[in-house]
Amino acid sequence: MEGKARNAPTLFFSFACIFLSLSTATTTLSTSLQFQTLTLNPLPNRPTISWADTEPEIQTSMDPTASEASSSATTFLSVQLHHIDALSSDKSSQDLFNSRLARDAARVKSLISLAATAGGTNLTRARGPGFSSSVVSGLAQGSGEYFTRLGVGTPVKYVYMVLDTGSDIVWIQCAPCKKCYSQTDPVFDPTKSSSFANIPCVSPMCRRLDSPGCSTKKQICLYQVSYGDGSFTVGEFSTETLTFRGTRVGRVMLGCGHDNEGLFVGAAGLLGLGRGGLSFPSQTGRLFNRKFYYCLVDRSASSKPSSMVFGDSAISRTAQFTPMLSNPKVETFYYVELLGISVGGTRVSGISPSLFKLDSTGNGGVIIDSGTSVTRLTRPAYVALRDAFRAGASNLKQGPEFSLFDTCFDLSGKTEVKVPTVVLHFRGADVSLPASNYLIPVDNSGSFCFAFAGTMSGLSIIGNIQQQGFRVVYDLAASRVGFAPRGCA
Repeated sequence: MEGKARNAPTLFFSFACIFLSLSTATTTLSTSLQFQTLTLNPLPNRPTISWADTEPEIQTSMDPTASEASSSATTFLSVQLHHIDALSSDKSSQDLFNSRLARDAARVKSLISLAATAGGTNLTRARGPGFSSSVVSGLAQGSGEYFTRLGVGTPVKYVYMVLDTGSDIVWIQCAPCKKCYSQTDPVFDPTKSSSFANIPCVSPMCRRLDSPGCSTKKQICLYQVSYGDGSFTVGEFSTETLTFRGTRVGRVMLGCGHDNEGLFVGAAGLLGLGRGGLSFPSQTGRLFNRKFYYCLVDRSASSKPSSMVFGDSAISRTAQFTPMLSNPKVETFYYVELLGISVGGTRVSGISPSLFKLDSTGNGGVIIDSGTSVTRLTRPAYVALRDAFRAGASNLKQGPEFSLFDTCFDLSGKTEVKVPTVVLHFRGADVSLPASNYLIPVDNSGSFCFAFAGTMSGLSIIGNIQQQGFRVVYDLAASRVGFAPRGCA
C-alpha cells in the first residue's frame, strides 16, 4: 500500500465550509506588541446543498491494490464538500453554533478518552456474535464536521459520506437493515451491485482489521466498530467501488453495516482519512503517493469553494512543514510537535515544549484534527495564552463568558477592531493565524470570544477554526504536515 506510483493521480474535493468571515490586515501599533485588524461579521446561516447526481462519466478506473506498473494516469476531479450543518433541519444561526459547540465537546471528550485508553487506562470493549472483541474508535459517531457526495457500487448509487481525519474505517449502511439510523438517501443494497464482494475470513485483508470477526455460516469477514458515545456499526467487511464524479476507485475495503445504532445526521456512512492502515489515504497509497491536503474556507469570507486534493500536487511550495510524530498506541491521529505560542509578537513565557510532549506511554502530545472545531490546549498552556491575550486586548470591552469560552468581548456597534497577533510555533513551522481564526462571533449581538479552550487532559488538539484559510498538507510518505497560508485561493 505504500509503494510509490509512477504517475500519482490527483483527486480533488471542492467544498463549501462553515463559519464566519473575518478579514485581517497586520499592523504594528506599538514597539512592544504586534496587532492586526479584525473585521466583524455575524454568525453564518445554515449552508445550502446544491448537488446533481448526474455527472459526466470519465472513463478512469483505479485499483488501489494494483501494482505500480498498472497505476492510472493523473486524473483531476472536483467534488463539493459541505459542513454537516447543511444536513441539519432548518435552524437559526445561533442554534447551529450552539449545536456545533455541543458536538465539539463530545468529540474532544472521546478523543481524550481514546488517548487515555492508549496510555494504559482500561476500556471495556463491546462484543458481538463472531467477535472476540470490537474495534473501539473512541469518537462520537456523528462527530465528523464535513461531508461529500460520492457514488457507491455498480451501477452507481450516490450517497452522503462524512470525511474525518480522526477515523480510519470506511463504512456505509447496507440493506437489509437489522437496525439503521435515518439517512437522506435510500440505504445501499449490496445485492444490486455487481462490483460488491465479501472478504473471506481467511483473506489477508480480513486480518488487517484489529479485531476481525467471522461468520461461521458464510465464512465471510465481519467488522464491528464501537464509538465513544455508545453507538456502533456491525456488518460485513467487503470491497466495493467508490465513484468520485465519474472517476472510479475500485476494491476499496469498507464495512457494509447492517446494524448501525446511533445518530449520523443524515449521512450514509464515513470515509476515514486517518493515519491508520485501513483509512482511504492509506488504502489508495499507490494511487496518490500517500499525500493529500484540505483547505477550509469561511462561507462568509469567500464565494470560492474549499478543496481537498489527493496526489503529488497536494504538496505546496509555500507550505512550512513540521514532522509527524508517531504514537504506537494510537495510529489513527496526526501528532505534531508544538514548541510554543506567541501573542503580539512575543513568545508566551509560561508555554514550554514540555507542556505538549508526547511521552513513551502514548500520553500527552498535540494532534491536528478536522473534526474538532475549537483548539484545546493542556490547561497550564491555555491559561498562559489566555492571560497574554487578555493583556494584549485590554483596549477591548470585556463581555460575559459564553459556553466553554472564558475570554469574551462586547464589540457591539463596531465594524472592526485591533487585536494582538497569535502565532503557533511548531518544529520547523511558524503558523501565523488570521484574527478571524481566534476571535469569533458567538451570537448576533456583537459578542466575540477567544477561540481556544483548556483541557485537564495532557492531549492538545488543533481544531478546524484555527486551520481555516490554510492549505493543511498531509504528506504521509515523508511523515510531515504542512501549512500554507492563504492556500484556498
